[in-house]
Amino acid sequence: MARKSKKQSSGGTPATVALAAAGTAFTLHSYDHDPAVPSYGAEAAEALGVDPGRVFKTLVAAVDEELTVAVVPVSATLDLKALAAAVGGKRAAMADPAAAERTTGYVRGGISPLGQRKRLRTAVDASALDHPAICVSAGRRGLEVELSPADLVALTGAVTAPIARF
Repeated sequence: MARKSKKQSSGGTPATVALAAAGTAFTLHSYDHDPAVPSYGAEAAEALGVDPGRVFKTLVAAVDEELTVAVVPVSATLDLKALAAAVGGKRAAMADPAAAERTTGYVRGGISPLGQRKRLRTAVDASALDHPAICVSAGRRGLEVELSPADLVALTGAVTAPIARF
């Protein structure tokens, strides 16, 4: 019986293990992460040569005190009011980074919407559906996974809504 940690030690992350277990088609992209870069998402887009509108960042917010994942393009910012409305809440604020890390099992800058320690309700910006494939964090800095937005939505149980400000 293979344990999750053994799969991860062979190079996988909880996100890639979840994708493989679901039989989902994906492409893994790695790049050399520079810790001095202020924007992890912009760094990923540039390093991979991908339009920033196709690279999505994973943010954790508290909507009515419940941690919620928001997936928005790196070229945009999260509209907290729109996020709250998308998940049926009233108020949203960015989550405490330590709480986000503890709950998801990932470090800031490497939080993936996939394979989280505790599955959180998730909203994906509707612009993701404009692309045949998007990139999201694969669970660590310097590692992105490319997959169809429909697969991301299905695997996370996400709602799609216009939650980004461009």
